[in-house]
Amino acid sequence: MSIRQGLLGFLLFGISAGAASQTLEDEAVSWLQQYIQIDTINPPGNETRAVDFLAEIFEAEGIEYETAESAPGRGNIWARLEGGDEPGLILLQHSDVVPANEEFWTIPVLSGAIRDGFILGRGARDMKGLGTLQLATFLALHRSGVALNRDVVFLATADEEAGGFYGVGWLIENRPEIFEDIGILLNEGGGGSRSDEGDVVFSVEVTQKVPVWLRLNAVDTPGHGSSPRTTSAVTRIVQALNTLLENPFPPRIIGPVDDYFGALSVDMGADWAGSYADIQSAIQDPDFVARLHAARPGHNSLIRDTCSMTRMSGSTKINVIPPTAWAELDCRILPDKPAAQFISELNDLIGFTGVEIETIMAFTPAISETNTRLFRAIESVTQELHPGSRVLPSVSTGFTDSHFTRDLGIVSYGFNPLITDSGEHTGVHGNDEQVGESAFRRAVGDYYAVVRNVVID
Repeated sequence: MSIRQGLLGFLLFGISAGAASQTLEDEAVSWLQQYIQIDTINPPGNETRAVDFLAEIFEAEGIEYETAESAPGRGNIWARLEGGDEPGLILLQHSDVVPANEEFWTIPVLSGAIRDGFILGRGARDMKGLGTLQLATFLALHRSGVALNRDVVFLATADEEAGGFYGVGWLIENRPEIFEDIGILLNEGGGGSRSDEGDVVFSVEVTQKVPVWLRLNAVDTPGHGSSPRTTSAVTRIVQALNTLLENPFPPRIIGPVDDYFGALSVDMGADWAGSYADIQSAIQDPDFVARLHAARPGHNSLIRDTCSMTRMSGSTKINVIPPTAWAELDCRILPDKPAAQFISELNDLIGFTGVEIETIMAFTPAISETNTRLFRAIESVTQELHPGSRVLPSVSTGFTDSHFTRDLGIVSYGFNPLITDSGEHTGVHGNDEQVGESAFRRAVGDYYAVVRNVVID
């Protein structure tokens, strides 16, 4: 029996004790709508609201669970299905979502409504949609009663959108037993895409650029705006930022990026294919690098360290030259370089301006190998369910909680079987965040199929 044939019978079977006529897909759509409607916007988070929602589902299913608040309202929840002696699997999600300006939305931000075939609301993509796929898979394994070859842990955490220090970071320090005997983990960071020609590619995040958040601080003589001096705290900040603008970090290619560009080249047009196939040589051409940055800023971010200028502060009055000024940088560095080295190089570049560099946050780099049963399962299952599709190891320009678990030696992948069509609006961290209902329904079975392939012999 093929994977798809097996899933068809599984998904059509009424599995909910309280709603025997529902399929798992129906349940998942309803759960996602309810999940979106729970306000876990961070800040402040209030993730305990999500914990209560998930706890109610676990109680109805007869699944034991545990919860912990890292701070008032900052809730985390986990549950474990016990299995054999193979290293365990964690299904990791975060329940917090980023803020949204309702002025620019066409529906209420926390709607969860279905419109024109899409489920809308903050978190539909990041990451309550994927979180619901994980929930459906976890419950399906529990309901099946089939013996597992390893423990499977469902883990929903707080605070990922602000660094994870009230979520995974806190749990590692205060509830380390969750991560004991865990060998593999599935999280956000990857996804499926369909080109205009119908080609399907699944990216699996195996590493990510390392976030290094910095503040530039400047101190100088204050005074009246009518009598400017040769330097000021503000001019020092401006000079430092201008130096960064005029001196972009040089491009370099790490192994996973080289592999990723090479795989992408297969589907590229003639104007890009050759350069992507030999990206090591292509980056030696300044004209190509400039063209890549202008046309494909996401791919440009994979070939170099970057710093985005995001916040600044100077005087509180227009006619006052302030004694201090600061600017904040969201830097992301390739995972072949320690943060301390990068900061030292940055200081060498802008130190002449007199600014001091303060580290707000810096993580450690790590890369997950692909020679695992889990990665092979992603490849084999997606190729059977979507004939002709390809799986590409990828590097994320953003960061996820996987950096915490990779530091523990846990092989961590960002994987989402949901397929997004070329040109489809997603609204991730933007306006009218949404996920296609039909694609989401298909992903329910696809995610379960991948996990089942790994945890059931």
